[in-house]
Amino acid sequence: MNEYRLLIETSDTKGLVYSISKVLFEHNLNIVNNAEFVDNETNEFFMRTVITGSFDEKVLISDLEKVLPQNANIKLTNSNKKDIVILATKEMHCLGDLLIKYMAGELDANITAVVSNHDSLRELVEKFNIPFEYVSHENLSREDHEDLIIKAIKKYDYELIVLAKYMRILTPKFVNTFPKQVLNIHHSFLPAFIGANPYKQAHMRGVKIIGATSHWVTDDLDEGPIIAQDITRVDHNYSWEDMRDAGRNVEKVVLSNALDLVLKDKVFIYGNRTVIL
Repeated sequence: MNEYRLLIETSDTKGLVYSISKVLFEHNLNIVNNAEFVDNETNEFFMRTVITGSFDEKVLISDLEKVLPQNANIKLTNSNKKDIVILATKEMHCLGDLLIKYMAGELDANITAVVSNHDSLRELVEKFNIPFEYVSHENLSREDHEDLIIKAIKKYDYELIVLAKYMRILTPKFVNTFPKQVLNIHHSFLPAFIGANPYKQAHMRGVKIIGATSHWVTDDLDEGPIIAQDITRVDHNYSWEDMRDAGRNVEKVVLSNALDLVLKDKVFIYGNRTVIL
């Protein structure tokens, strides 16, 4: 039995869940799982429904549109694994974690390639029989290098691009080339300590918790909609290097959790924040 995910965002009105369920029933579809949320401040309605059965997508969406407000966004996806391209630089903890999960069958995705501006991770990646693209940034402007990165990515199938510690600031051109498709892991508990050397910043500030944030990439540096965050506790005994090591453990967990949510179509982008269902 084929499984699909129905994602709906619209203005809230009385009887929405009933009306949607009635349409699904009339199409002889079975609801396996359902979650909804209403933002009472904006009167915005979100719904994620897992369904099974056979249907004509155009007819189903047309029938749903008849019972939903005119501003409704409706999306249907299947449960097939999504293709992803990973961008990395030199650090291997996040990349290695994803590669191991991929090899173990625990990642609901196909990693089609890893692209990096350094060649140091090639040996690691090729152990997993995944194509590795080395695109050096030496003697190139940021824009020229990004053009080559974009070209490398487009050689492969992709629905998502995952920045596994890709330590390059992206230009608006890159972001606009892959709108709402780029997932990042930031090595601090945003919005605190953005930019470079966050662990040194945190150490100098005497923080008692450090963390990591995974978010969608936008034109605003490290300010895209947040998907997942977590923390670990530290104290005055920690050097900034100790904080970095503890932080790396959090980073790989947060990135993996955020990616899992995205792959399962549980993330709605709502302004500059997210709704997770």
